[in-house]
Amino acid sequence: MEKLIMIKYGELTTKKGNREHFINTLYQNIIYKLKNFDYKIKKDRVRMYIESNEIDSIINVLTKVFGIHGIVIAYKTTDKNIDTIKNESLSILKTLNFSTFKVVTNRADKSYPINSMEISRQVGGYLLDNFEYKKVDVHNPELTLEIDLRPEGCFIYTDKNEIKGIGGYPVGIQGKGLLMLSGGIDSPVSGYLAMKRGINIECVYFESPPHTSLEAKNKVISLAKHLCDYVDKIKIHVVPFTKIQEAIYKNDASSYMITIMRRMMYRISTEVANNNNCKVLINGESIGQVASQTLDSMKVINEVTNIPVIRPVACFDKLEIIDIAKKINTYETSILPYEDCCTIFLPKHPVINPKLDACLEIEKRFDYESLISETIGNIETIVVTKDIDNNLKELL
Repeated sequence: MEKLIMIKYGELTTKKGNREHFINTLYQNIIYKLKNFDYKIKKDRVRMYIESNEIDSIINVLTKVFGIHGIVIAYKTTDKNIDTIKNESLSILKTLNFSTFKVVTNRADKSYPINSMEISRQVGGYLLDNFEYKKVDVHNPELTLEIDLRPEGCFIYTDKNEIKGIGGYPVGIQGKGLLMLSGGIDSPVSGYLAMKRGINIECVYFESPPHTSLEAKNKVISLAKHLCDYVDKIKIHVVPFTKIQEAIYKNDASSYMITIMRRMMYRISTEVANNNNCKVLINGESIGQVASQTLDSMKVINEVTNIPVIRPVACFDKLEIIDIAKKINTYETSILPYEDCCTIFLPKHPVINPKLDACLEIEKRFDYESLISETIGNIETIVVTKDIDNNLKELL
């Protein structure tokens, strides 16, 4: 009997005509993530199977691959004789603690002479005969034994040996999006959730030296590095925002300052997205959390871009966002006390219901188009990987 890893697709199986494309993308993503392992992998329309002597280490990697619903330690036998299936099932269950069980059979090999119900009945009866204190419970068992009969062999496993995957779609299946990454809690979570829906991400980060520090920039790079748990690399387009931010402050230090700043950020992000084949903007805006995230503010700020804006955490409360941040290990980095450009020059009472006409009038006071053009020409791009610490000083 051979021990192996079985991967369950989950949501991918609902894709009908596009199913093969989704599975192939997941397959390629797994191959990349396992590039440092010795293994064999096989896929079909229902499952993937991985054979290796490094099963535990590979499972640790697979738990961070989007598109996987379940990861199962399974046992394969090419001898599909019913007596072999009984004996192998007993051998597996002897290693586990449980009081009640049931047997579920999937007879994908329709040429097999015994139907699913009869296989489950025979195996269940054999187990009862060999376990003195075990009982069958078909409604709420402590353990479910799965028997998966396929042309290439019989796969036997239990729900106690199944690890929940992170689900979603394989990264890249939807193309690229540009994440407006700050040093806060919300935007890295939005990047994670976007990747979970199959979007590969690049990032744009606005820095405003000397008003923002090198530590603030390092913080954002560290956040991107955490997100590299789920992809091979992430580009950060670092935007030198000082001249624009100072021009906004010089020409309007009123309650509209944050609204105008966000409109400039959206204009620049749109250009960066178009220049890098990103189909959407992604950000960490949560409705009503701050003045620039009221519905009126979003509408006025959004007016400057002509590409879709995705806000994955828009309807999450702060505690829900923090829970995800802790899960993906970005929270402790996000709360480091280094200010980004969104928190400097902050007016005492920022407007929460801005008017478009007022924004347009303020923007006439300075040549923001020339400033944006100059800024885009001076963008620095950093490629972040999991081992970026080795050359971080060179990049910065």
